[in-house]
Amino acid sequence: QVQLVESGGGLVQAGGSLRLSCAASGRTFSSYAMGWFRQAPGKEREFVAAIDWSGGSTYYADSVKGRFTISRDNAKNTVYLQMNSLKPEDTAVYYCAASRYGPIANLDAAYGHWGQGTKVTVSS
Repeated sequence: QVQLVESGGGLVQAGGSLRLSCAASGRTFSSYAMGWFRQAPGKEREFVAAIDWSGGSTYYADSVKGRFTISRDNAKNTVYLQMNSLKPEDTAVYYCAASRYGPIANLDAAYGHWGQGTKVTVSS
């Protein structure tokens, strides 16, 4: 089992940047593909980005491509989401998720472990 704790959310002006972190417990972090999802008020949860176990492959939603970067540090059991050029429509609660032995995926059903989320608010 892996437990996930997100941090780094907050209030930022449009055009600004934030870096989210997701710290995982356990000694098997490197066996997990990791993903970031978000849920805006009144909307369904949507895929943001994913990374394979090694960090060698990444995948992004079209809405964030070129602005967000997912990365991981297996020595620190942490996955990151660097968010640049933020827009008001990026406002949401951001969740990290883990899929053991999984390929990177954009479907939330592929992930068996979820964090509690961190809130990001982008003001115009």
